[in-house]
Formats: sequence, C-alpha cells, structure tokens
Amino acid sequence: MTATVSWLDDITMTELERNPYPVYERLRSEAPLAYVPVLGSYVASTAEICREIATRGDFEAIITKAGGRTFGHPAVIGVNGEIHKDLRSMVDPALQPQEVDRWIDDLVRPIARRYLETFEDEGSAELVAQYCEPVSVRALGDLLGLQSVSSDKLREWFHKLSRSFTNAGVDENGEFTNPDGFREGDEAKAEIRAIVDPLIDNWIENPDDSAISHWLHDGMPEGQTRERDYIYPTLFVYLLGAMQEPGHAMASTLVGLFTRPDQMEQVVDEPGLIPRAISEGMRWTSPIWSATARISTADVEVAGVALPAGSVVLMSYGSANHDHSVYEAPSDYDLSRPPLPHLAFGAGNHACAGIYFANHVCRIGLEELFDSIPNLERDTAGDVEFWGWGFRGPTSLHTTWEV
Repeated sequence: MTATVSWLDDITMTELERNPYPVYERLRSEAPLAYVPVLGSYVASTAEICREIATRGDFEAIITKAGGRTFGHPAVIGVNGEIHKDLRSMVDPALQPQEVDRWIDDLVRPIARRYLETFEDEGSAELVAQYCEPVSVRALGDLLGLQSVSSDKLREWFHKLSRSFTNAGVDENGEFTNPDGFREGDEAKAEIRAIVDPLIDNWIENPDDSAISHWLHDGMPEGQTRERDYIYPTLFVYLLGAMQEPGHAMASTLVGLFTRPDQMEQVVDEPGLIPRAISEGMRWTSPIWSATARISTADVEVAGVALPAGSVVLMSYGSANHDHSVYEAPSDYDLSRPPLPHLAFGAGNHACAGIYFANHVCRIGLEELFDSIPNLERDTAGDVEFWGWGFRGPTSLHTTWEV
C-alpha cells in the first residue's frame, strides 16, 4: 500500500477546521495511514492504527510543529523518558481517582450552582459561554491555584492557545502558511506569565495545597523547587487542553442528547445514566480531536505503509471514534449503543492524565443543570455549529425552557 493519494494534496486547513468528518471518512476508507501535505505529517485515521501507533515501542511522543511553537519545551505531551516520567510524577498525584473522589464534589458543585443561579430564572441561555466553559475553566483554575484569575480570562486564554496550537498548515517547504496565527497564543502566554509569576514567587516561599504549588515542590530535594521555565510548557498544555475538554464534552453531550429527545428525557429522569451519556458525547465529538503525535524511532511498517525513521504521525482520535469497523452508525449520537472503549482520552503512556477528573466535572455539571432545568430544550431558530480540527466543540448552544 502507498501512503500517497493524489486527492490528499487538495485538503485545506479551512475544511478541517469547519468539518473534518468527510475528509477523515475518506481517509479511513482509502488511505487510513497517509501523508497529508497541508499538515506536513502522516495521519492515522482508524481506531486500530491509532491505538497501534500510540502503544508501539518503536514510536515516541512528539509535539506537533504548531504545538511546539505554542507551548515550548518540555511540554508533557511531547517528551519521553526521564523528563516525561518526572512531569507525569508532577501532575498525576492530584488526578488519581482516590484523590479526586476526596474533593471533586465540594469543588465543582458550588461552581455549577453559582453559574446556574445567573440564568436559571431567565428562560434562555447560551450554554457554551454561560455554563459549560465557565464551569470547566473555574474547576481546573481553582484546582491549579488560579482563583484570582477570572473565568472569562481563563476562557480567553484557552481559545487563544487553541487557535495557535491548531495553526498547523504548512507549505511544500514545511513553513507555516500563516505565521501570524501564533500571535494570539504569544499574547496569552505573556499575560499568563505576568499573572502567574508572582504566584509562583509566593508558592516557592509559602507552599500550599494548590496543584501548581505541588508541581514546584513535590519530589524535589529539601529547599529546592522545579524551575518555572520547566513547568510553564506543561501549564500551557493544561490551560488549553484540560481547560476546554470538560466544557466542550459537556456541550457536545447536550447537543447529542438534543438530537435524541427520548434519550434526553431518559437521562434527565435517570441521572445515573449521565456518565454513559458523557462517554457517548466524547466519542461522538471528541474534544481533543487530532492534537497528539508520535515519531517513529526506526524504519517501520504500519498497516502496509513503510515509514522511515523520524516519520511524524498525527493520531486523529476524533476520526478513530467514528470508525465504522468499530461503531455502527458512528455519526449518530446514540446512548443505547453497546458500551465500547473510545479514544477520546488517547492511549498508551501518554494518555490524558485527567480522564477521571474531566469525567466527573462533566458529570456534576450535567447533574446540576438537569436538576435545575429539567425541561431544557434547544433553541431551534439556528443550527449548532462546531469548530476545530485539533480541538473540537460547539461554538454556541442556545437553549430555552419554561420558567
């Protein structure tokens, strides 16, 4: 099998951002592992190939070119060996299930209720901006120790970092086609550092129970802390991926349920079904759609395609979660489908560290929403638009209900 198909030359970043599904459906059918010129890398589009590359020993994590330009080094999603081991030992403890269970309800439920109180008596709301994203960023922001940063500012940061990270288009020479597309990300990073640097100064001298304080101190010799330049790239990862994922998963789950009114009614009546509804929402529209990559450490063959050493492969988990060989009618949201593993959180030793945390933020957010507004309906005056190729979610979700 060849990894080069002529129509791949015509793929544009615009169509990937607006609606990647037709392109990736064709990729899965005709070229499930193929070099896509506009991305400057190979693309894995089926569940089997994504999982194989994510777990094979002759591939290592690498950050995408646009991701490296956005986050810098060493970002936890793009390093290996001892650095990866240290960064995961830094971020993982606070996200272990037994730890999360200790405080997740007390953290997230008051946040959700606080936002609901601002609109539950109004009879209408745009839930992405007024609820899903704010609950998501506030929960993680408070966990990190960023209580002094407004939810609006945290949302602004992750949107700017997202547009920078997904500014991935390259020309035939491998140069970015839109170098100005990183300006917003650079502005966000400068603002983040200006706000967080004084907090780090304080945490160095006065450690507390915030996550960033633990990142600085945990596992370090007495009297020493990790350098701030060492933890900032991973903090930028969190302020993008971890900030947006629960909120966009919540919003996508709601959009999916609105397509199945009978299933929406079932979930509202039986809150125990909410985790299953979220899992199907994350499969249906994966918040982290195609943002992780691997590099081959030797000449290898995968799915009949010869990959020279040093080949970069983007794993399109959002495409893998629509693989017809795994899921029946994958473009439909369907709570009743048999529960099958999905790849919304990745696979292998670089799978998302926040799986448990993100799922419970979504669960609590939807529990509170349905408890307060059980008669929630989508405002059908307009369609719901989704955006994003690297990260994907609804841009808005207008809803109404009788007060």
